[in-house]
Amino acid sequence: MAGEKILVIDDETSMTQFLGIVLKKEGFQVTAVNSGREALERARAESFDVAITDFKMPDTDGIEVLSALKKIDPNLPVILMTAYASQKSAIDAVNLGAFQYLEKNAKNEEIRVVVKNALEMRKVQNENSYLKRELKRSHEEKEIIGNSEEMIKVFKMVDKVADTDSTILIVGESGTGKELVAREIHYRSRRNTGPFVSINCGAIPRDLLESNLFGHVKGSFTGAHKDQAGLFTVAEGGTFFLDEVGEMPSATQVKLLRALQEREIIPVGGTTPIKIDCRLVAATNADLEREVAEGRFRADLYYRLNVIPVKLPPLRHRREDIPVLVDHFLKKLAPTAGAKTVTKDALEVLGKYDWPGNVRELENAIERSVILDESGVIEDEDLPERIRFGTTPKGSLVIDSPNMSLEELEREYILKVLDYTRWQKKRASEILGINASTLYRKLLAYGLEKQGDRGRILPGPGHPEYDPFEGENGEGGGTSDERTGTD
Repeated sequence: MAGEKILVIDDETSMTQFLGIVLKKEGFQVTAVNSGREALERARAESFDVAITDFKMPDTDGIEVLSALKKIDPNLPVILMTAYASQKSAIDAVNLGAFQYLEKNAKNEEIRVVVKNALEMRKVQNENSYLKRELKRSHEEKEIIGNSEEMIKVFKMVDKVADTDSTILIVGESGTGKELVAREIHYRSRRNTGPFVSINCGAIPRDLLESNLFGHVKGSFTGAHKDQAGLFTVAEGGTFFLDEVGEMPSATQVKLLRALQEREIIPVGGTTPIKIDCRLVAATNADLEREVAEGRFRADLYYRLNVIPVKLPPLRHRREDIPVLVDHFLKKLAPTAGAKTVTKDALEVLGKYDWPGNVRELENAIERSVILDESGVIEDEDLPERIRFGTTPKGSLVIDSPNMSLEELEREYILKVLDYTRWQKKRASEILGINASTLYRKLLAYGLEKQGDRGRILPGPGHPEYDPFEGENGEGGGTSDERTGTD
């Protein structure tokens, strides 16, 4: 902690000399002045880490200097010194913004400790300011794009609900931007100075999800070597985004319901309730009403979460936003890949595709085309095959009957993609815009897994068609992140 700049202000030269000697021995750079006016001139001209000012001076007093210095640099710690200290004057000074109050006969060690503490506070405040700027910049870079009627409805809803503490349920297909909307709600709310904490219930092993949400006490299970705060506690004063809430186990649903009703949680293995103060925003790509009807999701929790629903439209229902999104992604990639344009024919192809992976799939397609392009102009032939030819080069998805249910359509669509990828499930999940674990659950639900693998000889590692997600019952040796990646 050496080299920091200290501004010393006192009308007595002997005092500034004394403080200069004490502080320079600690390696600090000391600037000494004998008047408040001169101090403010120096503070405007250069930045200081700490200021030490006399309380009473001929031209001005320390409180006036303190106030003026705080206007120049709100994070500057100011230490007031006087020959006549009292408890009341010390309290008054701190209330007016002083870091601390010292008597002029304070010992050298006391002066050094107070200055070092002030520098620590300065460091923390600067780090907090930097983090807040970075968070704001990161949020602005990930803005929600769209001019369509459907998105305007979403924007209006966000405006209405952002500055309340009501629980929000965001519903939409994978890739529609549910987390972006949750962040927008947070940054427009009165809690925007607090943290934005998120967790994906489908990406955390079920036996660890409860501990992640509510925390645990030491010894509550194997590996619990110390007390651990849960994310509800981490989100104190801010917003907690619970993504893919439909993947939550029944036992954890009960605890979540209690947390919402009582505004308190009990850590795993604990007995003492902990009060919580955070706003909950949940999201799902599942039909929770159907999940409730089929007994897989608690009805009371669903109604508690669904206080204010926000429904995000899939990209195929707002095709007029595609050119705007493409332009946004091109500008976003320009700093690293250079300026690119897209031809009218390419935009037409993009507009005809159904985008099962929604905006995320569109962004990935544009990024791929930008990286591979060398001419600066993205033509329709530069786009991925699945976009140029539809789901498969053999033809589009055929609806055999207008009476087919959504489940039958989804089953048929998944089969088409699997046939196209020769049952390489990892590649199929990328085309579908869902993660591999979600595809695996759908295969089991539609009875496709065993049918697809029956009689097939699966290629092993090293084979060009080896798929680590395939194997007996569709499970393979992919990494844990691949198996549980977010939608």
